[in-house]
Amino acid sequence: MNRELSKESNDMNMIPSASLRERLGSAALGSSTSKTASAPTRVTTGAPAPRAAAVRGGPIDNRAYHQLKARIHEALLDRIDLESMQRLNGDQIRQELRLLVERLLEEEMVVINDAERKMLTRDIQNEMLGFGPLEPLLEDPTVSDILVNTHKQVYVERRGKLELTDVTFNDEAHLMKIIDKIVSRVGRRIDESSPMVDARLPDGSRVNAIIPPLAIDGAVMSIRRFSADPLRLADLVAYGSMTADMAEVLQGLGKAKVNIVISGGTGSGKTTMLNVISGFINHNERIVTVEDAAELQLQQPHVVRLETRPANIEGKGEVTQRALVKNALRMRPDRIILGEVRGEEAMDMLGAMNTGHEGSMATLHANTPREALTRLENMISMAAPNLPPKAMRQQIASAVGVVVQVSRLTDGKRKVLSITEVTGMEGDVITMQEIFTFRQTGVADDGTVLGQATATGVRPHFAERLRTFGVNLAPHIFEPR
Repeated sequence: MNRELSKESNDMNMIPSASLRERLGSAALGSSTSKTASAPTRVTTGAPAPRAAAVRGGPIDNRAYHQLKARIHEALLDRIDLESMQRLNGDQIRQELRLLVERLLEEEMVVINDAERKMLTRDIQNEMLGFGPLEPLLEDPTVSDILVNTHKQVYVERRGKLELTDVTFNDEAHLMKIIDKIVSRVGRRIDESSPMVDARLPDGSRVNAIIPPLAIDGAVMSIRRFSADPLRLADLVAYGSMTADMAEVLQGLGKAKVNIVISGGTGSGKTTMLNVISGFINHNERIVTVEDAAELQLQQPHVVRLETRPANIEGKGEVTQRALVKNALRMRPDRIILGEVRGEEAMDMLGAMNTGHEGSMATLHANTPREALTRLENMISMAAPNLPPKAMRQQIASAVGVVVQVSRLTDGKRKVLSITEVTGMEGDVITMQEIFTFRQTGVADDGTVLGQATATGVRPHFAERLRTFGVNLAPHIFEPR
């Protein structure tokens, strides 16, 4: 198989596949290194290999290591037959790359120990088949966010806390190569004329990148990761994000087709909560999702996913969320789910909730349930500036049934702070009643937030609707404890 992959045979004239060349990386790692083969390179060391997420240190010099890796990468791109690689699966490609790296190291007479040889092979495989230095972090299940602050600095979030890692990129060009590889896979671009982009990884993780001239110090990238195995309601109860009573109510709201708005700040778990509640939608229903960057992980069989499109280099071809919501209404959906409401699409979303698409859901940024409704009103005014405020509030009050407020506390833990029912209008004011609340009582010496989630003692109006859908809640659920 190695003979089939190498260009040392008579296949020198075969035309490589552009798609696979893009996948493997068409340029050398980081800064360009001249391919001088006049004298063999000798790098001697006896130190064990550091862990994957660490900068390569010890006896093998960082600069020498990066130069060696760049040279081997260039040589690989010259030798491999990309058309033959199309016939191999991922594991076979990794094996063939390993054999070619071993051969190149022998040809250049590079003297390194077995651990460093494995590290070099793995890094080159990651560069050619994955996302370079980010691969070890992407494979770490404890990492929820990856924050790249220029090529010199990478932070991660673990268990709600930010940590500085030892991961770096060779230089700015190396980071830009990885960013371009990510965004090009979903048909988007990033350059000086379009220096901001939203994209996603193959596993659905959300990616945002911004480059100079907008990012002053260099390219910046944020990756919001999502577990391959989505969290379920029982997991959130086990983690202490909510009580079992709150979970039972949220499950009933999902089954009973109550319109829900999930409110919270950045990184508070809004999308996770939306995924969890949507898990209780009947599998016979047709669901249409609308997102800026597709990240919802619905488990139902009948799901249609729509994603916005930015304008092209000529400023044309943009498809907004509002246009997709309007189109979704023509697709015979039972429910419409918006990843995040942030503009004029709020008007069409509320219209859908009021016209037969019960059980629709959306998220938005707000710090309290009352503020969430105010933000909805502001977004409606963007689409219909001449609509009287009272008419806007009436539409909100009739469309939204429940606001679920989530937050990330100072100790990094995510909690459901409130489940609030929208009950109607009194005069010009939307009336609401809180069903569950989280009351913070203090902060422990280790920074842990102390408090308790409890019912307020108010029996919601939606309890009767839940009963008609076969969800019978025990009376004590709404009693304070």
